[in-house]
Amino acid sequence: MAALWLAGSAKNDNTGILATVALVCLSFSIVNADSKAVTTTLTTKWPSTPLLLEASEFLAEENKAKFWYFVDSTQEIHQGDYEETDTSYYRYILQKAGEFLTPVQINLLKFALSLRAYSATVQTFQQIATEEPPPEGCSAFINVHGEKSCNPDNLEALLQSALERPKPYLFKGDHIESPFRTELPVVILYGEIGTKEFSRFHKLLRSRSDVGSVNYVLRHYVANPSEDKVLLSGYGVELAIKSTEYKAKDDTQVTGSELNATVINENDPVDEVQGFLFGKLKQLYPEIKEQLKELRKHLVESTNEMAPLKVWQLQDLSFQTAARILAAPSVDALMVMRDLSQNFPTKARSITRTVVNPEMRKEVEEHQQYFKETFGLHPGDSALFINGLSIDLDVQDIFSVLDLLRNEARLMEGLHDLGIQGDELHDLLKLNVQPADSDYGVDIRNPAIYWINNLEMDSKYNTWPSNVQELLRPTFLGVIRQIRKNFHNFVLLVDPTDESTPELLKTAEMFYTNDIPLRLGLVFVVDDSDEADGLKDPGVALFRAFNFVADELDNMNAFQTIISIYGKVKEGEKLAIEHIIGTLEKDFSNVEVTSILGANSAYDRNRKECNNYYKQSGLGSLPIALYNGMPYQREQLDPDELETVTMHKILDNTAYFQKVVYLGELNNDQDVVDFVMNQPTIVPRINSRILSSEREHLDLAADAHDGVDDYSHFAFLKSEEKSAAVANSISYLSKRDDKYIRPLTFWIVGDFDDPSGRQLLYESLKHLKSSNNLRIGLINNPSSEPTQKNTVVARAIWTALNTQSVNNAKNFITKLAKEETAKALAEGADIMEFAVGGMDNDAFRKAFDSLSLDFILSHSSFCKDVAKLKGGQRAIISNGRIVGPLEENEIFNQNDFHLLENIAIEAAEKIKTKIRMLAVEEDFASDLVMKVDSLLSSKSKGEARIDLQFFEGQFSAIKLRPKEEQVYFEVVAITDPVTRDAQRLSSLLLVLSQLVNMNMHVFMNCQPKLSEMPLKSIYRYVLEPEITFTAAGSFASGPVAKFLDMPQSPLFTLIINTPESWMVESVHTSYDLDNIYLKEIDGGVAAEYELEYLLLEGHCYDVSTGQPPRGLQFTLGTNANHEIVDTIVMANLGYFQLKANPGAWVLSLRKGRSEDIYKIYSHDGTDSPAGTDEVTVVLNSFKSKIIKVKVQKKPDKMNEELLSDGNAENEGFWESIKRGFTGGPKPEEMKLDKEDVINIFSVASGHLYERFLRIMMLSVLKHTETPVKFWFLKNYLSPTFKEFIPHMAKKYGFQYELVQYKWPRWLHQQTEKQRIIWGYKILFLDVLFPLAVDKILFVDADQIVRTDLKELRDLDLEGAPYGYTPFCESRKEMDGYRFWRSGYWANHLQGRKYHISALYVVDLKKFRKIAAGDRLRGQYQGLSQDPNSLSNLDQDLPNNMIHQVPIKSLPQHWLWCETWCDEASKKKAKTIDLCNNPMTKEPKLEAAVRIVPEWQDYDQELKQLQKMFQEGKMNGLTHARTEDVTSTQDHVPHVEL
Repeated sequence: MAALWLAGSAKNDNTGILATVALVCLSFSIVNADSKAVTTTLTTKWPSTPLLLEASEFLAEENKAKFWYFVDSTQEIHQGDYEETDTSYYRYILQKAGEFLTPVQINLLKFALSLRAYSATVQTFQQIATEEPPPEGCSAFINVHGEKSCNPDNLEALLQSALERPKPYLFKGDHIESPFRTELPVVILYGEIGTKEFSRFHKLLRSRSDVGSVNYVLRHYVANPSEDKVLLSGYGVELAIKSTEYKAKDDTQVTGSELNATVINENDPVDEVQGFLFGKLKQLYPEIKEQLKELRKHLVESTNEMAPLKVWQLQDLSFQTAARILAAPSVDALMVMRDLSQNFPTKARSITRTVVNPEMRKEVEEHQQYFKETFGLHPGDSALFINGLSIDLDVQDIFSVLDLLRNEARLMEGLHDLGIQGDELHDLLKLNVQPADSDYGVDIRNPAIYWINNLEMDSKYNTWPSNVQELLRPTFLGVIRQIRKNFHNFVLLVDPTDESTPELLKTAEMFYTNDIPLRLGLVFVVDDSDEADGLKDPGVALFRAFNFVADELDNMNAFQTIISIYGKVKEGEKLAIEHIIGTLEKDFSNVEVTSILGANSAYDRNRKECNNYYKQSGLGSLPIALYNGMPYQREQLDPDELETVTMHKILDNTAYFQKVVYLGELNNDQDVVDFVMNQPTIVPRINSRILSSEREHLDLAADAHDGVDDYSHFAFLKSEEKSAAVANSISYLSKRDDKYIRPLTFWIVGDFDDPSGRQLLYESLKHLKSSNNLRIGLINNPSSEPTQKNTVVARAIWTALNTQSVNNAKNFITKLAKEETAKALAEGADIMEFAVGGMDNDAFRKAFDSLSLDFILSHSSFCKDVAKLKGGQRAIISNGRIVGPLEENEIFNQNDFHLLENIAIEAAEKIKTKIRMLAVEEDFASDLVMKVDSLLSSKSKGEARIDLQFFEGQFSAIKLRPKEEQVYFEVVAITDPVTRDAQRLSSLLLVLSQLVNMNMHVFMNCQPKLSEMPLKSIYRYVLEPEITFTAAGSFASGPVAKFLDMPQSPLFTLIINTPESWMVESVHTSYDLDNIYLKEIDGGVAAEYELEYLLLEGHCYDVSTGQPPRGLQFTLGTNANHEIVDTIVMANLGYFQLKANPGAWVLSLRKGRSEDIYKIYSHDGTDSPAGTDEVTVVLNSFKSKIIKVKVQKKPDKMNEELLSDGNAENEGFWESIKRGFTGGPKPEEMKLDKEDVINIFSVASGHLYERFLRIMMLSVLKHTETPVKFWFLKNYLSPTFKEFIPHMAKKYGFQYELVQYKWPRWLHQQTEKQRIIWGYKILFLDVLFPLAVDKILFVDADQIVRTDLKELRDLDLEGAPYGYTPFCESRKEMDGYRFWRSGYWANHLQGRKYHISALYVVDLKKFRKIAAGDRLRGQYQGLSQDPNSLSNLDQDLPNNMIHQVPIKSLPQHWLWCETWCDEASKKKAKTIDLCNNPMTKEPKLEAAVRIVPEWQDYDQELKQLQKMFQEGKMNGLTHARTEDVTSTQDHVPHVEL
């Protein structure tokens, strides 16, 4: 209120404001402290990619044509195209892209460039180019089937023998100029768009591609990469306030950073401090800017020192914060929300003085009831919806949100272009038009099927109950009910001579003999020609033998005879005539067999019918199995699989039959088979082309004023304009000539002067007679150059459609579609001879004689350029969906049209209902339904949208109204302003409001009666709507997290929250980011992070068992070096993760046991085509990449196990460069057994614990003769430690490795840094280390070792997977703190010891074999959902699991800690741990000096080494020395991913 009064009262009186400012300034004591700041940046490892190339990738995602138009228009940028500044270069890109994009898309392009979203895509191509490698001194080059050149003049020579060389591998993301033609050579151009060298190649290749002589592929390649790195955004940074209960801060002095003035310059347009809106005040009163700055500084310093609040002050903070936000003007409310939530710890005290409006409180509570019932949201929970689509910000990163905005923009702009706006537009968006995933089946009521049994008639089933109500009788789970009704019908369509037939028939027989309630049917598909002879063709012979026995006895006996015949066929043989004759002569000795089987057999009935049924069903290749008409998948026909799958189908469908009986839809009087066959999913014919889930749609949303009558104009239209022009000019046929909105439009495409085209037309007209939902349009696709002579039928059809009534035209066209008509016309008959009654002959004749060929040429151009059809090819376009091209002899008949209508009608009817409300003329409405259907089907992903029109939120919501007459996004957010979600959401919503037109509601979901501080961290979300520039026109310093005016008394820890698939590391900073204490720093802290890797995640299963193959190893590398990084598959979800950078990588099974035992069976989500052994994975995006891999044991390895005893993988253990950086002696100098090394694992975060860690390492090295290898968790190590460790390794002669693992997204996330580190100590032991490491010791960083740890490594764990030391019990004064002696722990442990996690030994072989890691993660997942459990995660979890994963208790002397152990036991101690003391709270450093005499000596020794290192660094020696150290691991060529 102060600010509003200040601004208001002074509007007319500048002296007033000056006096007020002076007065307020005087009321504060003078404070000399400077304001302190912390900044954080995150860059990529790779060089900054040109924005022009990133913009081209944005357009490529819009569509291929736009990409190539953009490349053409920017192929060479000349000096005069823009001024030599970054701003003008940027504007030039936007201007060029703007020629192909709408205003909304341009805004999203600006956002994508700000995010650098396509930098990874450009870098992928750069990595592929590097693999080539590029010829020397080339800035652009071509590769023609492996031959490269920098000179365009060499193209001809390279093309001459190109097709004799192997074709190059093309990636899914490659830019291919025209539709790919396999018969043409492939020319790949590597170059940078906009350069002269690129342009020379591009013009040549574009012309060669246009004339159809090459496949032109373009890949980005920047010959001279930038020296800058890409500054990223889309991540959060928090400064969490640390508890100082135990002082854990290093006393080593480090200077702060000089922060860039431009980085700190805050241009917040609101800038609210204690109710004063300084942003507004500076605008209103620029002349007193300096005084306002002073006032702001005083206010900040008075509020920033954060004294704790009383409990009663905390209670209403959530509502009070919401009230403060809602009191701001709506245009500023989001900024106020961001300021309050992100700086909450510093604002909380002033917020406690806010009064809450009772009406707001009441409305919030009313809304919360609705949120709980509708979305399952509780007070304090958050949700975000864009156009009704739910966005989970914990799962979806900003790049996924950008994709969603783009897709929604395409949809909305398409609808807007069709004249649909506002609420009607959003109503249509909410329709789910994606076809349901229902399976379709064929009708089995056909005489071609030989039924072997009949449950309702056969005496075999007389004892079974026959009432359908029996289905409702209770029974045990999984029991198959035996009821005398044909509920379950199993039909086999087989070729009797096929090798698979005997096994399938045996399975059918097994069903029969075991009394499975299944009616069995057979269809024999054999030669159906008239001259077929059973004495020559075994298939025909078997068919006639079956008929003979069936006539003599019955179908069941005939079936048994067939089984007997197949019984005579030995393994490896094929069915022969002799087998059939032999069986018949034995069973029917009195019959002349040759008369049964021969050419004039009387037992030939149904042979043609069987074949017709098979062909008519459209079911594909034999054999085929049907359950109630539904076809089985090919892989389910394996005999073992078939039995299981059929049983499952019976059980699953029993539930369906129970439902329909219960609802009264099926009763005892109905025929069950008729009931099943009358379901809408049963169709006369299955057509896989129609049912395919991969669908292409035309873009029909363009604004159309053109027609097809002027080919010279039509030829130059863009593809979407051609579609619109064709749609504009079509006259339709329908069942009746009436005013009716027809939801379905079929365009029949073909050459109607050719028999195949006429056949398709005729079948469509037959179907039209039975459907009033349909209208049919005709598009002619001539096979050859059109002339007056070869287009008679096409011109007659066009004329009739444009001059006659619908009924007359239909009758006339039906006549023209008949072959006899075409024949007569070809022989010179006059077209008028075929006129039908009622036609206006004069109008027809006049129009026919004057009709030009322009419409045919336009149609032909549309078919070639838009529908991608060759001349004469047929297709059906159903509401914009292209079904085709049909193969030359492919049947597409009336039944196929029936199926096509069946699957399209549901969505079309939904759209029709909405379009009818627009009250437009019927023909236009039918057009609109077609166009909307095509748009929604092609662009909508089919996710469920939630209807959010629930209430306005008069008192408890921030509302932003959209600009009129423009498309707008419906954005609804639900949040509590004092939660982590609100900290992130407020920034995102602010950026969205600057990017797109929004109708936004942010509903407050406050928590009542808080008992503790809701937010204990200051937060920044790094996100900008557009790239920013300096006043001079160059790029500004880029996205950065800025923490300004920071309070100086708290101790902060910096945590960076990145998208799930990013692995980042801290670089360059010398400051301790774990313990930021601004009071002691001059200047500020500049934290720099680097995106070290993008994560490739996957799930792997063994196809034979369906289980994850535990211990299986994958590697990721390049074609030159397959093993750069490796990983192990977990049993939990078969999960694995690999780290890489943008590029194309090869995924393989690791050489050794993994490759020996397994082979890759299939893969999904990769770049390779299905069925290839070599799996290529392309990482070309900042978004998550998750693949699925199925593996299978090799036939000769079926009984071998990966994790068998004594067979752990040895290979590559010492070459551990594959996993990190290794220092120490060269591997070739240390030919050691793995038993000769002690592997020690430790974790540390913050400079103090890293100092302890170095001392622990030194204490280990001083007491052991055996070589030591240290394994450190890289995730949290500081740059200082990583820089120094190679030198320490060289000095003391140990090996080390930095291991990394990203916390899997499916495992419950911890948010507190300390708890995350605890999790890493215990949860990933089975996957952090190579299989060759048999045993690992964990030693806490703050431990001092006084013995040779070889003794601990060699200790017998007596079958347990790990050994821990129990907590000491000897220091009696600490009894009150021993929580494990009472309550839950005493009950759970049942007399066992509670163990400490500071030191443990793990037998990794045993640990993996018993799946201990998977069990621990499973238990953690269950317990960690409760915030009150696992308070000491790394300790509580193994102790909690002691009954499932046993712990070997180590002798007490292995770990002594003063807090719990008495002084007498200290002299026997083999290690001393500096445990926290809950009684004295003594700081760690003081305790170390007091408790461990040798600690200071170690500390001094290491300080001397560090001093030498720093001096060497100052003198420029370090670089050489670092190279020397790291070269010990580079004896194998190492490619940095």
